[in-house]
Amino acid sequence: MRSMLLDTGAFVALLDKSEKNHDRCVSYFRGFKGKLLTTEPVLTETVYLLGPSVRTQRTCIEFILRGGASLVPQSPGSLARALDLMEKYKDIPMDFADATLVVLAEEAGIDEVFTLDLRGFNAFRMQGKKGFRIAPPFE
Repeated sequence: MRSMLLDTGAFVALLDKSEKNHDRCVSYFRGFKGKLLTTEPVLTETVYLLGPSVRTQRTCIEFILRGGASLVPQSPGSLARALDLMEKYKDIPMDFADATLVVLAEEAGIDEVFTLDLRGFNAFRMQGKKGFRIAPPFE
């Protein structure tokens, strides 16, 4: 089964109808056949960006609870690797949520990410070598 990482920007766009990429991300998500994986920092960042409304936060958390994406926790080793990556990519910059996704990609062998962060994920590399395939496609 195909697996893909879910980044914050695409997650927000899926849930926020006022986001300019909402329709594009929803359309891509509906056609996606596979499993989305994300991390706790991405979930936290998404909840924060959706705003303080309990209704919008509930929608975000229920997306995970209903199987829209699987939540993968960090281990001490993955946290240490995330710090190393944040230092390496500090000029881009790489935030903590992005770093945890790159670590998850390395650990799970996933090279595809559902993101709106072209600048970051076009530059980030797994184990310093392999790049990411980005979805949804940008025209």
